[in-house]
Amino acid sequence: MSMNDKISVAMRSVSGKIFGYQRSLWRLAVLGALPFLLAAAAFFEAHQILVILAFLFPFVFVLVAITGQDSKLVGADPLTGLPNRTHVLVELERCLRISNRLGHEAGAMLIEVDRFKLLEECHDRAGIEEILLNCTNRLKEAVRGNDVLARLDGPTFAIVLAPARTLDLEAAIQMAGRIQRALSEPVQIGMANVYLTASIGFALVHRIENPTGDTLLQAANSALIEAQRSGPGAIRSYSLAMQTRIAARNGLAFEVTGALERGEIYAFYQPQISTRTGEISGFETLARWHHPERGMIPPVEFLPALEQSGQMNRLSEIMVTQALEALVAWDEAGHHIPRIGVNFSSRELSDPRLVDRIGWELDRFDIAPERLVVEVLETVVAGKSDDMVIRNLSGLARLGCCLDLDDFGTGHASITSIRRFSIERIKIDRSFVTHIDLDPEQQKMVGAILTMAERLGLTTLAEGVETPEEQEMLGQIGCDHIQGFGIARPMPMSETIPWIRKYESRDSTPINLSQRASQG
Repeated sequence: MSMNDKISVAMRSVSGKIFGYQRSLWRLAVLGALPFLLAAAAFFEAHQILVILAFLFPFVFVLVAITGQDSKLVGADPLTGLPNRTHVLVELERCLRISNRLGHEAGAMLIEVDRFKLLEECHDRAGIEEILLNCTNRLKEAVRGNDVLARLDGPTFAIVLAPARTLDLEAAIQMAGRIQRALSEPVQIGMANVYLTASIGFALVHRIENPTGDTLLQAANSALIEAQRSGPGAIRSYSLAMQTRIAARNGLAFEVTGALERGEIYAFYQPQISTRTGEISGFETLARWHHPERGMIPPVEFLPALEQSGQMNRLSEIMVTQALEALVAWDEAGHHIPRIGVNFSSRELSDPRLVDRIGWELDRFDIAPERLVVEVLETVVAGKSDDMVIRNLSGLARLGCCLDLDDFGTGHASITSIRRFSIERIKIDRSFVTHIDLDPEQQKMVGAILTMAERLGLTTLAEGVETPEEQEMLGQIGCDHIQGFGIARPMPMSETIPWIRKYESRDSTPINLSQRASQG
């Protein structure tokens, strides 16, 4: 932030306080003077003045009450010292008046730190406060001199984009990108570096019909939600077309049950690779919805609707059936894929018929149980699971199925829990994998996980691998398997066999990365 910007921010702060003091003094003066005026009017028998004052008193009282409410706007967030939501709405109304008078663009921008619940699970209160204070300082540096930065709640910040002749869609996008770059610098918490991403949504005045401060903030919030649905670190601008999409998405809840039965929701497959041999070690089954009108709909949109409608068990049945069908198809094509994983939620694991159903499906397809991997979130194992979940996990293990602990590092599962549920492999969450080739602290953390897994006789898989450098580093420090966009994106069944053939026929001989590490 330049010296002029700092002076501007300081002057705004001081002027706001002075204005607040002026309101308070005026209010005291009015209330203090009224009794004397009334007494004087009565003493001098100025009945007309007395009547006028008595008539005006209620209006003066209301005016004083209003100024009292306005003075509360100087209240700030206790952690960051930033203004609150009420102040944001007042500033937006002020900007709208200026925008209408000058014809300049103005707007609202919302920034939310991604995966904040995961951060709260991984760090104590002091660590979270340090993250939020770092975000605050970086946002202050990124905003323009006349913009107003506020904290709404939790990891969500707001920026009132002050009217400016140069403000337009492109300028707002560039500003959002600048904010994301500022927030992406690592934050040191204790001995570890935390890498943040942020989703950003903004709304400009001239893209909204009859805008008010409230509708402008709501539009920015809608854009933020759209950004979050597009994945971490996305930027979205509000438009009328977006509002149409939101209304259409809300209607998905009524369509999702029928979509299951019509076969519109089906399995995609993402490959997993052994770092020791370079061979395909398995696939993970992921649900996708191909809507006849809207195209591919991401799981974040339809899974909550399925859960709300009580259809998660039906989805599980479809995913297991299609996963086993895929194994049969790959075997028939001459490609032996050792295992395939299917995700199970806590609700699905509470089904009393689960073990019998899985056993029947394995028999029907003549698939060995050890080739089916049951993936369970670490939060399910770490929490207080009910008796049926415990019974089903134990039953699946006895059946011969492999149990993977998914998103390891996010749920504080104890070693006792890992042993209790017969876990065979832990899947290291992507938050530990990102930038592992660049960050020695990330390498130490993952190395500690790998050492623990080795001592417990568990294999490991790293999720969210996106670059060759991350792949190489994970192999060097001893991670057994890797999965992520850097290897392949999830694909429909029709694309798996061509991908397998292409991968298996690659020219280069796979490097045994773990051996390289031991030899070095």
